[in-house]
Amino acid sequence: MQGKVEICGVNTSRLKVLKNEETMALLRQYQAGDQNARQQLIEGNLRLVLSVIQKFTGRGENVDDLFQVGCVGLIKAIDNFDISQPVRFSTYGVPMIIGEIRRYLRDNSAIRVSRSMRDTAYRVLQARERLVAQNQREPTVEQIARELGIPREDVVFAMDAVVDPVSLYEPVYSDGGDSLCVMDQVRDNRNTDENWIDRIALKEAVRKLDERERRILSLRFYEGKTQMEVSAEVGISQAQVSRLEKGAINTIRKNL
Repeated sequence: MQGKVEICGVNTSRLKVLKNEETMALLRQYQAGDQNARQQLIEGNLRLVLSVIQKFTGRGENVDDLFQVGCVGLIKAIDNFDISQPVRFSTYGVPMIIGEIRRYLRDNSAIRVSRSMRDTAYRVLQARERLVAQNQREPTVEQIARELGIPREDVVFAMDAVVDPVSLYEPVYSDGGDSLCVMDQVRDNRNTDENWIDRIALKEAVRKLDERERRILSLRFYEGKTQMEVSAEVGISQAQVSRLEKGAINTIRKNL
């Protein structure tokens, strides 16, 4: 737990562990109206919460927050457990804790996904598991779409929607020196701050030219016309076009 022994003020190294028989006895007492038994159940099953939140600690979430949310799931499990069923409390409690944590992560995610999209993603994952079991190989997107009877695009969007976002600073490779991050692989080397400043300076330099010079440069370098074609459109000789073009370029260089 990131080197932490104490979470939310609780010393995790001293957490109690209840046996199943003890848990069932306390559950019967609690359902008979003993509130002290409820408190003992909570304190005696905190290690259950601790074991669950270890699966979620790699997402950058605060461990204390996850522990508190997990405790909410534990309390719900204690309050709703049916002692008449032949099920161990941990078997019932772990999914409740996981569900509470997942609900918290979903509701507090920076990227909100609609319920219909999540439902589609759940169906896609189920179909994928069925196809893997049947064919012993990973199914294609088209196969999953046919299995569910939905468009291929819906399958792709649903699968992308449930993928956890990755930080741009997430290291993807390290050879013992500087780590290679996601940003290093996706960054735009063309639209950097330096190029942005150069474009502003170029725009200002072009603005200082007269209207005819700007028109000649536009026809020559944006529309790709020859000097002969420019001379015919502007109404001057080719020699004049050549002289004005060179003069305008020199002016821009000086202003830059």
